[in-house]
Amino acid sequence: MSDLGITVLLVVALFAILGSSVWIGLTLSGVAWIGMQLFSSRPAGDAMAVTIWGSSSSWTLTALPLFVWMGEILFRTRLSSDMFRGLAPWMQALPGRLLHVNVAGCAIFAAVSGSSAATCATIGKMSLPELARRGYPDGISIGSLAGAGTLGLLIPPSIIMIVYGVSADVSIAQLFIAGVLPGILLALLFSGYLMFWAWRNPSLVPAADARLSLAAKLHESRHLIPVVLLIAAVLGSIYGGIATATEAAAIGVVGALAISAVQGSLTWRTFVESLFGGTRLYCMIALILAGASFLTLSMGYIGLPRHLAEWIADLGLNKFQLLLALLVFYVILGCFLDGISMVVLTMGVILPTVQKAGIDLLWFGIFVVLVVEMAQITPPVGFNLFVLQGMTKREIGWIAKVTLPFFFLMVVAVGLIYFVPEIVSVLPAQMRR
Repeated sequence: MSDLGITVLLVVALFAILGSSVWIGLTLSGVAWIGMQLFSSRPAGDAMAVTIWGSSSSWTLTALPLFVWMGEILFRTRLSSDMFRGLAPWMQALPGRLLHVNVAGCAIFAAVSGSSAATCATIGKMSLPELARRGYPDGISIGSLAGAGTLGLLIPPSIIMIVYGVSADVSIAQLFIAGVLPGILLALLFSGYLMFWAWRNPSLVPAADARLSLAAKLHESRHLIPVVLLIAAVLGSIYGGIATATEAAAIGVVGALAISAVQGSLTWRTFVESLFGGTRLYCMIALILAGASFLTLSMGYIGLPRHLAEWIADLGLNKFQLLLALLVFYVILGCFLDGISMVVLTMGVILPTVQKAGIDLLWFGIFVVLVVEMAQITPPVGFNLFVLQGMTKREIGWIAKVTLPFFFLMVVAVGLIYFVPEIVSVLPAQMRR
């Protein structure tokens, strides 16, 4: 059978099994087994056992469950409401006023969470009722939250970055620091759009609260101290060379437990709930990673990645055209798969092509995170859309519509890091010195 025939058969098998509601991790393993059994001489069972064990026992991956658990602990604290109190006084003078709390709150929480869905849910839990009570339109409130929630993937620590780092054999610490400036850039783009919206719709922006003195603003800012200290402990230990990503994750868990205890929200029930919540999420991710590792091995034996890379090379695409094609590919794929599945499912095929085109894998990691962010707000499988639908009871199509401007801002961000790659590379370069 030709390469095209094999590819079509495996893609059909993939979507057929997915459509029958089988777990994604098991689907990937099943498609890999079909490929090896039919088109390879190596025994599929032996290969599956060795590959799944190897992917599951990776030391680098130990950071992942710890960061997931840290986010689950913080989700059950008063951190979100305290952040609103600390940020709100400083946002009153900006065009758009408290709408910027969505962006600033998501950017701050992203630095201690690593999950887009957790960031969106945690900040939405405190901001949406408050914005609605003060008279801000639902469309811009929900749209800005859905867009800003994606910062949970880009601003370190990031679960997707850990998954990509393991898949592409790229330093996770380097990926973390490379995501800082693009994350800040995207947050500024979001805030800039909110200012533009407020300028175009001044009648829809509620009046400012009573003005506070500088001393009063600083007093309210004391509520930001716990999260700032936690960010400094986690990211500072990595960038200072004191701890690895895994050790920093352990520091984050201890810090999150300490914050929860000080705030009085650390009970045996919340501890167990956070532990079980983190375990469930990590087991889902681990199963997907194991299945994807087996699928990557299977495709390697069949030779599909090499043939695809050669086919793309024969097309004569330059770097810009290749990245544009990948952007469109990932956005379409994001309509059917979650971000982690997108990364682990495609890396085995895409990376040889990217390397052959001379694209830096560290830069490409940030590119992938940005396009996966877009997938978080594209229906029908947009995780942030699901989170907000559950919180607001709105139609998912309406939520996607009000989020569309922030989708295009992410496209702008991709263009900026392409034409100014130093946005990604400057901080990792400084870290290497």
